Amino acid sequence: MLVIGGGAAGFFGAIAAAESCPLSRVMLLEAAREPLGKVRISGGGRCNVTHACFDPATLVQHYPRGGKALRGAFTRFQPRDTVAWFQRRGVALKTEADGRMFPTTDDSATIVNCLVQAAEAAGVQVKTGAAVTAVVRDEQGFEVQLRAGGTLRGDRLLLATGSSPQGYRIAQALGHTLEPPVPSLFTFNVPEPALHELAGVSVESAQVTVKCPDQKPLTQIGPLLITHWGLSGPAVLKLSAWGARALHNCGYRAIAQIHWLPAQSPEQVRQSLQQTKTDWGKRAVCSTAPPRLPLPRRLWNYLGDRAQIAPGQRWADLSKSQLHRFWQEITQGQYAITGKGVFKEEFVTCGGVSLKEVDFKTMASRVCPGLYFAGEILDIDGITGGFNFQSAWTTGWLAGGAIATFR
Repeated sequence: MLVIGGGAAGFFGAIAAAESCPLSRVMLLEAAREPLGKVRISGGGRCNVTHACFDPATLVQHYPRGGKALRGAFTRFQPRDTVAWFQRRGVALKTEADGRMFPTTDDSATIVNCLVQAAEAAGVQVKTGAAVTAVVRDEQGFEVQLRAGGTLRGDRLLLATGSSPQGYRIAQALGHTLEPPVPSLFTFNVPEPALHELAGVSVESAQVTVKCPDQKPLTQIGPLLITHWGLSGPAVLKLSAWGARALHNCGYRAIAQIHWLPAQSPEQVRQSLQQTKTDWGKRAVCSTAPPRLPLPRRLWNYLGDRAQIAPGQRWADLSKSQLHRFWQEITQGQYAITGKGVFKEEFVTCGGVSLKEVDFKTMASRVCPGLYFAGEILDIDGITGGFNFQSAWTTGWLAGGAIATFR
């Protein structure tokens, strides 16, 4: 049997197949010179292996696309099983405050080495620098053509090529249809130099609403980070995932509306401003944020400037219109999005092989006998936090176990 794609899903599938059927010959083909490239760079080099969410019904809520299809799959292999799988192979995972799980070594090489060693122990033959140009299905199985020349044959085939365009072309050539792939998990470009000067400033919780023309607004609450190009952080990344197709359709030109203090209702913020005006009348507005409106000083000053409040102006001297503008900037400030940035190198794609054409009990193609899928080649993507790796482990494990018993 052949596995095309040496990422998380491909390795997990190859290992599962080889362990399930020790007498079978399993060969994994990877185009790059080194396998598991995305695993190596994920989580800032620490590898966010999975997320400490052990209820399948809750887990699927973190997938903008594919959650329904994964519901049954997660009852068979979920984060608890991932933790146990690595634990049996000597790799302990730890859970951080936000639920993300990493190896206790904080080193992605720990996960890479574990997968490579597990594949070797199971008898998987890993062939790197083996780019595939085409796959043909015939009566005997699959003929795989290599860019370097020559062909390989396999009676069964697992496609785990991630967001590779070549993987999509192979799937289409074997009869599958694609949901058009577009980027997910990205940051927002906001062309406002004064905002860029706040690069590095963050808030623990902000409510961000994205409004695309002719689309229903999308809202997320979470940590928000200001960067030298615009906005990032979990709140923005979640929005980019849930709104991936809508943002693509509007050319990544939209409006972000921000409530910087979502723990307070807009009316509560208004009351806090009025009370501060009374209590702090002699103080300069932009000197510091009052305790009842806890925002970083630099951000507070920036919002005051946006509200057209002079640097030395006192609270007592604020006009009603200035106070109203300040309230608006805190609770519903408008920021023009003119493009997308990148989330480090952890790119994720929305779109891929149509889920209607795959049996999620086995990850087998409903179109092409002997063909299986795992990982991001499918129209599945999760938000940041280890969810994309978990879908790779789950689909790879299911595919590997099923492909070993295919006749």
